[in-house]
Amino acid sequence: MSKIHNVGIIGGGVSGVVIALQLAKYGIDNIVFEQEPSVVNGPPFCHLHAGGNLYPDISDEQCRILMKQSIEMARLFPQSIDERPTFISIPKTEKYEVDTIESRLEMLVSYYKELINEDPANQILGTPEEYYKLYNKADLITLTERPTVKRPNTADEWMTNAIKLIDYNQLKTPVILVQEYGWNLFRLAAQAQLALNKSEHCNLKTNTYVIDIKDVRKKNLDYNWEICTKDKVYKVKYLVNSSGFKTGKFDESLHLNSERLIEFKAAYVSKWQPIPGLIPELIFHGKRGTPHGMAQLTPYCDEYYQIHGMTEDITLFENGLVQSKGNAVQPEFNKSITQKLHRDWKTDEIKSRTENAIDFVGKFIPSFKSATVGGPPMYGAQQISGHDPSLRVGEVRFPSKSYARSEIIKASSALTVANQILNKIQEEGIIIAIPNKSNQNELLDSISKHEIDVLAAKLAIERGYPGALSKLVIKKD
Repeated sequence: MSKIHNVGIIGGGVSGVVIALQLAKYGIDNIVFEQEPSVVNGPPFCHLHAGGNLYPDISDEQCRILMKQSIEMARLFPQSIDERPTFISIPKTEKYEVDTIESRLEMLVSYYKELINEDPANQILGTPEEYYKLYNKADLITLTERPTVKRPNTADEWMTNAIKLIDYNQLKTPVILVQEYGWNLFRLAAQAQLALNKSEHCNLKTNTYVIDIKDVRKKNLDYNWEICTKDKVYKVKYLVNSSGFKTGKFDESLHLNSERLIEFKAAYVSKWQPIPGLIPELIFHGKRGTPHGMAQLTPYCDEYYQIHGMTEDITLFENGLVQSKGNAVQPEFNKSITQKLHRDWKTDEIKSRTENAIDFVGKFIPSFKSATVGGPPMYGAQQISGHDPSLRVGEVRFPSKSYARSEIIKASSALTVANQILNKIQEEGIIIAIPNKSNQNELLDSISKHEIDVLAAKLAIERGYPGALSKLVIKKD
């Protein structure tokens, strides 16, 4: 008789692997199906989004949720966190006002203090008093006269290094430095994959495509679902649809209706000249989708930089945001975007979009115009439940018994979803109640830094990217 698994998880993205890790942590048998050779292949993420202050248009409530979730995920995957700050500014061309961001940051400091009072281990973004610092024009002029510091340790040193490169006369003042850290996708993927392979309670099946799911809940069997692959049928009691922007495909096969948007976006890898000292991530706010959309420059090791430009000729795409229509639950991209999702990028488009991105950042950092193409784009599609494209907090829904659909938008929501699903399968009697829950995961903690270093570099190179993208800018012990 073939084995019956407690939980079957479709998709080994960040949500799927965190769900599997949480289940394995409590000895709950699960099986994960991932069509790629390794886990966490979805849309790129490069920072924690702590508090969501990169999004001026979202609500304060979403900001608080993002901060809490970001801290929880940083505690779970510390070897993937780059402890360098973020520079936030608003160009003079934009309607946004600095005091709007400042008032939000004041709110977040207060909330951060509450989180630390709940659990002192939540203090991973530095002390609340040092969460952010404002710099007026006089401050910036003074800092430009100070020497560059190869490895900055204070807010002023980080700002000194950055402001020597930036044309700050184009920016409203004050500008802000926030303790919002970097987040390395390849290192998280490596740690998660190593932990799942080590677990006795998770069967990670990579290179495995799910072709069908059969609902057998009414047949009075010892299981509720049959997950069909090319070679085998797997029996599971509880089904988790964690297939990212493709969640609608399985909903359709199960005759479940729900509204959703999916959006394709890309970031670009560039190589720049060596500079004397480390710099923070640099943000120049602008209205999304306009020619002045947000510009973002994320530093990596060995003079590599990742660029976002929230315009249609850089990160966003014409027809890149599509919604479900009529009885079709799964939105569909056009042929051009579908080809990109299958790694079929045209060489001239990679070149032109990366060069557009370099020029876009070069408006604020003149010397960056000398940067060159450093590798293929980092890209993917994300789902957004409902019809609000500005939504940034997505969690989980339970459309029917023994079935959960992960709807994360930001990677930071993954642990929240995993815990919600864990609670649900207890409610439904799939497993017995877990008496003592903890925040840490011993399985993840058992993976060494060396193991993460080796596999993260391997994953980056296998996916066509420079191995330097797998390293932290600031090394950890």
